[in-house]
Amino acid sequence: MGDYLVKALGYKDNVRLYTVNMTETIREIQEKLDTWSASTAALGRSLIATALFSKKLKGEERLSIQVRGDGLGGAIVTEGTADGYVRGYIAEPHLTLPPNDKGKIDVRRVVGTKGSITVVKDLLMKEPFSGQIPIVDGELGVDFTYYMAVSEQINGAMGLSVYVDVDNSVISAGGFMIELLPGADEETVNELEVILNQLPALSDFMSANPKPEDLVKEIFKNTDSHILSQEAIAYRCNCSKDIFARGLISIGEKELQAMIDEDHGAEAVCHFCHNAYQFTEEELRDLIHVIQEKKARNEGSED
Repeated sequence: MGDYLVKALGYKDNVRLYTVNMTETIREIQEKLDTWSASTAALGRSLIATALFSKKLKGEERLSIQVRGDGLGGAIVTEGTADGYVRGYIAEPHLTLPPNDKGKIDVRRVVGTKGSITVVKDLLMKEPFSGQIPIVDGELGVDFTYYMAVSEQINGAMGLSVYVDVDNSVISAGGFMIELLPGADEETVNELEVILNQLPALSDFMSANPKPEDLVKEIFKNTDSHILSQEAIAYRCNCSKDIFARGLISIGEKELQAMIDEDHGAEAVCHFCHNAYQFTEEELRDLIHVIQEKKARNEGSED
């Protein structure tokens, strides 16, 4: 079976827990984008958070996350859908850094400690929901926990891990999200804090225990619990030549004509998958014609 996410309840149904293994997904994205170890770890953590948040969506709803810090990696952009598909990219894919003082990949240097994280949810309403927080840590797990509390008023915790070996191979990738529901009492909160503090390094735990159910058992080891669902997670990019054609139309007639005169065509490359789409001179002229027709219709409607 491929990557999947598990949703569970514990502590008399007063705590909701999501756990996910995304090792295959992160490997595929690493290969697509040719990311090096530190870039893979930072992008991977944001993708895991995206998958966890996306499982709270329904139907055709989707979300995007933008991490814009002052770190070496530049912007990190990820997207997820309710049915479990994710994609993303990092502005600087070729980062390999010395380990931090814990001997782990220094994600904080990739992300930075100043900047913002923006989460935009398209809930199929007139306006999308948008929440933004300052970067408070740079390792991303703490940052997304802070986002949950500030932007969504959800008390809980998030843990994220991408273990990349010295040969740049992804050994494991996954994480968890805990949500305290209104019935969770102080005793429950204190017990969960102890469990999380005693939890082995997530990268080590998930390498030895790759199933999301294993993480559920560990976090809910002192309580009753039951699994609600098991849902697939996978990489998918929905880019197409038509989408890029609409983007070219938006830049205007003069710019398209310059591409014809100077470059005799155009190439558009998707940030999310590196697929390249070629546009011939004739195709660019067709796009100019579309712009001119639209302009003529608008002028006609004003008369």
